[in-house]
Amino acid sequence: MDLGETKESEAVREFIRREVEDWGEEAIATARFKAFSGQRSDWEPRYQFWRDLILKVATHFHLLFISPSQVKKDWFNRGGLTPLCLDHVLFSMYNEGDIIRSVDLLDPTSGWLYQLFRKVKHMMVRSTSSELLLEDHLILLPLLKDKAVEVVKVLSESQWTSSCVITMKKFQDICGGTREASAVLSYLSGCGKAQYISISKKELIEGVKVSLSPAAVSSITSLDLDILHLTWTTENLQQQLDVIDQRFEVSKKAALASINSGNKKVALRHAKALKLASESREKCVSFLNRVEEVLSVIANAESTKKVSEAIQIGAQAIKENRIDVEEVQHCLEELGDSIDSQKQVEEALASDPSSIYIEDEDIEEDFRKLELELGNQNPQMLVSQAGVDTAAGETEASESAKSLCDALSDLKLYDNAPSGSMALISTGSDNTSKNPKLEAA
Repeated sequence: MDLGETKESEAVREFIRREVEDWGEEAIATARFKAFSGQRSDWEPRYQFWRDLILKVATHFHLLFISPSQVKKDWFNRGGLTPLCLDHVLFSMYNEGDIIRSVDLLDPTSGWLYQLFRKVKHMMVRSTSSELLLEDHLILLPLLKDKAVEVVKVLSESQWTSSCVITMKKFQDICGGTREASAVLSYLSGCGKAQYISISKKELIEGVKVSLSPAAVSSITSLDLDILHLTWTTENLQQQLDVIDQRFEVSKKAALASINSGNKKVALRHAKALKLASESREKCVSFLNRVEEVLSVIANAESTKKVSEAIQIGAQAIKENRIDVEEVQHCLEELGDSIDSQKQVEEALASDPSSIYIEDEDIEEDFRKLELELGNQNPQMLVSQAGVDTAAGETEASESAKSLCDALSDLKLYDNAPSGSMALISTGSDNTSKNPKLEAA
């Protein structure tokens, strides 16, 4: 066992002592560590205890793979004693589908006929308990499902289409490693949510097409292959840029050091290297921009296609539901009015408040309400209006107008407000009691 596994086992044992309050009680531990015997109803509670504990440990430490020998000898080692029932527990979890073997995973790079054959073979031939324990690593299916959902969620956050094509390297980075990516891709492929792609150019380019919607992933098209090639090229160019930038920084530091030491000849050599690196960078950036432009054109074309499909679906829905054209026109007019109103609010917030003339009388009532709200939040800041003469009232109203204008200048419209509402949030750096949060539902 290496140092990493030793530290992991120590952390697991510490976690178990915290999670299981009676772990140190001798009588209870002795009963738990006994081998299963009799009917299942006799040992079902103990089986559930060990099953739940294994899943809890794996979830806490993000362990998609577990080693049977490590679980038996290290995780639950208690003063040199290990549970005699763990073999039975792992085999029961395997039979119930909580555990699968690495060899049971479908190979997404193979053809559909081979995958079908593997499925049939897996259904007909099941491993024995001894064979299961000889496996180096077992996969916890509940954690694999959660990992697959997490991967699709990450991809959905950066994509707006119903599916996406990414390189295998990118997929592996999201999954957290080569082994994890292989397991996630196998699971998603088995569910019809992902498909392996490869292109044979000067070198093998591998990628994955993933469905980001509830529907199954669509079949691979020539456009998918082109997108994969362009995406792969973009990632390679970005790597080249990083290398050029590192080389540039090294040459720059060396040139400065040579100048400081008075070695002009060496400094000129480094300056030449700087010039070459700068020219290489310009060419690389130019090529990268061209590739990204092509990808942008493809994305815009897909967007136009989606809009066209949405219009067709809308037209079909109108025909099927026999909606009056005047009713449709009325809805469009209301939508246009709503958009115009929102634009007016945005323009008002973006404009300079000092350029807008507002009568003091128009805002006195709003300002009094604002003062009352501030007074409710902080009674000490409530300003009494009793006994103020007319001249002082006019001066205070003028100051009120300026204060409210300043408050409005600090307001911004939040785009992530809930549907059907606007949120105006003060962004000023002054005291929050001076620029309160205003919300309009």
